Amino acid sequence: MESDDLRRATTNGVIPARACPARSGGLVTLQTDLPRERAKHVLFDRQRQMLALLAALRGAGNLDFQKLLFLYCQESGVTPPYEFVPYKFGAFSFTSYADRRKLIERGFLADDEQHWALTDAGRKALGRAETGRLARFTRGLRGTRGDALVAETYRRFPYYATRSEIAERVLRGDSAALARIEAARPAVKAAAVSTIGYEGRTLESYLNELLRSGVTLLCDVRRNPISRKYGFSKGTLGKGCEGVGIRYEHVPELGIASEQRQSLETQADYDALFAEYERDSLPLQGPALAKIRAGVRSGERGALTCYERVPSQCRRHCVAEALEREYGKGLRRQASVRGNGDEQRGAF
Repeated sequence: MESDDLRRATTNGVIPARACPARSGGLVTLQTDLPRERAKHVLFDRQRQMLALLAALRGAGNLDFQKLLFLYCQESGVTPPYEFVPYKFGAFSFTSYADRRKLIERGFLADDEQHWALTDAGRKALGRAETGRLARFTRGLRGTRGDALVAETYRRFPYYATRSEIAERVLRGDSAALARIEAARPAVKAAAVSTIGYEGRTLESYLNELLRSGVTLLCDVRRNPISRKYGFSKGTLGKGCEGVGIRYEHVPELGIASEQRQSLETQADYDALFAEYERDSLPLQGPALAKIRAGVRSGERGALTCYERVPSQCRRHCVAEALEREYGKGLRRQASVRGNGDEQRGAF
């Protein structure tokens, strides 16, 4: 979590530069030994790369900048600074817009709803940032803007155009490109229930996993759906799901009170907690289970979600097994989606 990273990097009110590695997602400082009250001048490396790209471009409109940032990230190697999802105009990064709001608050970006541009403070903070790679990137796309730029992203990366509302217009009858987009569209899959944790994921990688798995209904089984990790509090997660065509449903009745989740240090601790949960709590949650079952029976492909990466350390596996016992007698278990222990169960 970003706030945790910042606290760990702070020693006696000072953020030393050596604690702020310049890597994707890491902290970088605009100058060394910043006092705590000036922590707002600490940037994550992805934010610094965004500012450097904007400086090289000398600003850009909303749609153009999303597509330019997307192409820049695709050429950035193994760990791109931002990830993207297929959206109504193509590749889109929710995280980039969250960072934009933060950088506007800090005075580094202009407060303009239609345009991305550095302020004088942003340019001063960034200093001499243009690298050879940035210069080559901007030269290669000089003059490519608007529909031509959007079409370039659609042709090169068709998956990100699979939810586009403007593909036919911007591709202007390019049947081969339109066919590649159709082929990249995730297949419609049979109704089922799977499980997924968001630990260690960005919002975009999480949504892409849901899309590629054919999920159309996300059931959030956290009692308190609040997270310091961007994208995973109820409101933001719900809007993100809606933006990519997934229905979000919060089912707090299936959560576990936070006071019961203290001092969980070993798998045996988790096992004891979930045994109590299955014995004392789940049998009382028939209406909540029925709500999930109704969605799946209507043809939706559901996923149960909470925080933990490992299913055996989260109650979602208990909920999935309860659904199977209650409604799916004799159903075969399907293969794991990503080989991480999360399983899919057939339609109820």
